[in-house]
Amino acid sequence: MLADVAHGESALSARPIYLDNNATTPLDARVLERMNECFLAAFANPGSAHSFGRAARQILEDSRESIADILKADASELIFTSGGTESINMAVHGFTAGRKGLIACTDGEHPATLEACANAAFAGMERVSIPVDSEGRLKTEALSGLPWKDLRLVCLILAHNETGVIQDVTVLSRLCQQHGVPLLLDAVQAVGKMTVDFQATGAAALAFGAHKFHGPRGTGGLLLRRGIKLPPLLVGGHQESGRRAGTEAVPLIAGMARALELWRDEATERSGAMRSLRDQLQDALLQQCAPAVVHGFHADRLINTLSIAFPGVPGEALLVNLHLAGVACSLGSTCASGSMEPAKALLAMGVGPEICKSSVRFSISCQNTIIEIEDAVQRISTVVTRMRNECAARKS
Repeated sequence: MLADVAHGESALSARPIYLDNNATTPLDARVLERMNECFLAAFANPGSAHSFGRAARQILEDSRESIADILKADASELIFTSGGTESINMAVHGFTAGRKGLIACTDGEHPATLEACANAAFAGMERVSIPVDSEGRLKTEALSGLPWKDLRLVCLILAHNETGVIQDVTVLSRLCQQHGVPLLLDAVQAVGKMTVDFQATGAAALAFGAHKFHGPRGTGGLLLRRGIKLPPLLVGGHQESGRRAGTEAVPLIAGMARALELWRDEATERSGAMRSLRDQLQDALLQQCAPAVVHGFHADRLINTLSIAFPGVPGEALLVNLHLAGVACSLGSTCASGSMEPAKALLAMGVGPEICKSSVRFSISCQNTIIEIEDAVQRISTVVTRMRNECAARKS
């Protein structure tokens, strides 16, 4: 069931408010229930031939069928992994190992993709940038000018983890197919928040992770187009049809399947609720914390994501003060936390360094409530106003 969002809830001023769901989502209680069942009923190795192993294998393959069906893929195309990072690394390694040439991606890709491409560079690959516009969308007019004859792989984040901007992959996918270049989609933030049709994307591979849609951490998947064979990243046993060694974590995988099934069944209700809450937060902050800048404002964005800058307020200091005020958010990608550099995704959009450094990300889930958002607005606006006044006083 979705969280109650009635206006009659008691005040939450003493409670911390979690608005960092793009980093990870709370585990759905129904997912935990399913996992607990499987820890008892499917404890055996699914590769074992005895009855206990066959029971675990049945749950594993039922989960594979369910996830593949929701993502419009064939079950044989789904490889279970430990999460989005492994899936991306598996694909980049598999498509580039032992080859020379170029990898194309935007400068704002997730660190998992950028670092995997950097590793490929040690083996002789080079990376070229795909430009984006001021809203973070692909510059489709520039795609035909990419060095297609030398490209060996194109990587693209389908829905951006920092800005929420959703890419239209139609033109890029067509060009990839025309030139015989595989397309890898990082759909880690997309799956479980929007409809993802693997067949329709035309991509060669698509990565996702369970903990972004109220599933467990430690499991995810890579969809690999039927007929494509890649050298495995992990070697050892013959699991996953020889494509990824290691005993499958059946209870986690069953939990991932349950989480995705719940999203499918509740997608309309969840989408309406999250969009309303995101817009409520966005509109109130733009009004009460002016001047403020929403990144990707005019683009198609994830319904739960708000990347917003408060000029004149240092983002890192703001993050600390919001933490003290009981609002959990982030500067952007948690995988890039600790970096003092402006966000690469925002720089690629042409956002100035000072605005970049004044930006924070709020990300909502279906478990947030209207009362929480109203309370968050008051806490955030109070902190921003106080910090601006303090900065002005220091300058005077």
